[in-house]
Amino acid sequence: MNLRDLRYLLALADHRHFGRAAEASFVSQPTLSTQIRKLEEELGVALVERAPRRVMLTPVGMDIAERARRVIAEVDQMAEIARRSQDPEAGTVRLGLFPTLAPYLLPHVVPRLRERFPRLELLLVEEKTDQLLARLRDGRLDAAVLALPLNDEQLHIEPLFDEPFLLAVPKRHPLAAQSSLAPGDLDDQHLLLLEEGHCLREQALDVCRLAGGDERDGFRATSLETLRQMVAAGVGMTLLPMLSVQPPVPVSADIALLPFEGEAPHRRIAMVWRRSSAMTSFLHGLAREFATLPAALLQAPITSAGHTERG
Repeated sequence: MNLRDLRYLLALADHRHFGRAAEASFVSQPTLSTQIRKLEEELGVALVERAPRRVMLTPVGMDIAERARRVIAEVDQMAEIARRSQDPEAGTVRLGLFPTLAPYLLPHVVPRLRERFPRLELLLVEEKTDQLLARLRDGRLDAAVLALPLNDEQLHIEPLFDEPFLLAVPKRHPLAAQSSLAPGDLDDQHLLLLEEGHCLREQALDVCRLAGGDERDGFRATSLETLRQMVAAGVGMTLLPMLSVQPPVPVSADIALLPFEGEAPHRRIAMVWRRSSAMTSFLHGLAREFATLPAALLQAPITSAGHTERG
């Protein structure tokens, strides 16, 4: 048994297709197939269930693949320790972010990262929180920027900033005439929300429960931009994170944004990585760069009339 064959098994587990797994492994399909069979012979068990149009791992194969993933992650950490001892600020960092944050945060951070870490290759992965956590735990990501709370003793959590929410309403909605939201303004209001699996959905539901609102039945969006377009079309209202209404996001003349009076509901954003990571010292420095956002980005722009000016 060798690490190369274990990597082939992981490629097959990830792609569920011999051709795609071979391509990802930079070998021919017969080579990968032959090595998988040799691994099965060595272990004395079937690792792969081969069907005409699909490939699945057997229960034993899935168990061995998960163990192999942890072994390879530890081996990669050894190589990373050695490499970073020579040049801590170079190399590749695989960083995960979730979809309702990534496109709005990265334009404000990436240029500064390139200036601060010119030898760093930053590979960005955008997925839902559960998928990012799975990739982080099995070593396919080095770190992730996520919304709290998270409960995992194996992960280090480095808080970055609190991102307030705004209420987005159609310009013709009665609430659009207000400059802010007072307690009780959301009583009996029905908000448009994202589909299951998005952390923003759970955060918005928490705000709804506190403010007296609830979810609008029969509609669940797949993205924040879909929610924005539905509000602009007059379909309903929703909660938007502050960064999603800041430049370079274009202005929508059909949406009014209302801040909350007093302490605004918000989500706490943190960078997370494995406590065992060989990159811990560097990741602390990377987190500091993400945490130093201009204060204005986390505040609603106000017009002279007292209303928010972006949508």
